[in-house]
Amino acid sequence: MPSTQHTDEAYPMVSIQAGEIQMRDDRKKTQWTERINSFLLAPLPVTNELYDSIMQTAAAPQAHAPALAPVVEVSWQDAIAFCNLLSSRAGLQPSYSIGDEGRGVECNWTANGYRLPTEAEWQYACRAGTKRYQYGELDEIAWYRDNAGGRIQPTGRKQPNAWGLYDMLGNVWEWCWDLYDVEVYGSYRVFRGGSWAEEARGCGATCRRRSHPTFRIDDLGFRLARSC
Repeated sequence: MPSTQHTDEAYPMVSIQAGEIQMRDDRKKTQWTERINSFLLAPLPVTNELYDSIMQTAAAPQAHAPALAPVVEVSWQDAIAFCNLLSSRAGLQPSYSIGDEGRGVECNWTANGYRLPTEAEWQYACRAGTKRYQYGELDEIAWYRDNAGGRIQPTGRKQPNAWGLYDMLGNVWEWCWDLYDVEVYGSYRVFRGGSWAEEARGCGATCRRRSHPTFRIDDLGFRLARSC
């Protein structure tokens, strides 16, 4: 079995077994193989309900959005701060050390707290043992421009992939840990997966986007991972 359900007192996760994934950068015309250690990944992106309950702010990013829709208008830095706070609330060791004004973030990969997936982990989990660009018929597995009605949708309403992960494609883009290209883009971080506003071709396992870690927009959220 490549994955199993893992539940603790804080948050349900799917256990992803170790393996390998072929990565590529279409801009640079390069490809490489990444070895993936076993890890835990949330079956759903972080929702407004969860985000608001942990951050406890009246000025939540989507104060009027459905509770079970993915939280958006969150930056990479917001996601990092959320991971550490949720870890502390759950009695887990936070994964991130954060410098002054949110700069100089470092990840402790041996910590048991919540973190963002690496983009290799994200792609490996998205494909769930397949080599397809999309792990099923897009209308059945994802909310995107042609079927989302011009807005974000509640999580978990489409078919999951073979490992029980929902909304890996479509609905919201998801921040990953990785820097995109330091030499060209500096501190820009990767996000993956496509969104409710994206065309079908933008919702695929190998589609890569990037932006500044302070960037916020209405179709970009995140999903939780943990080392194990």
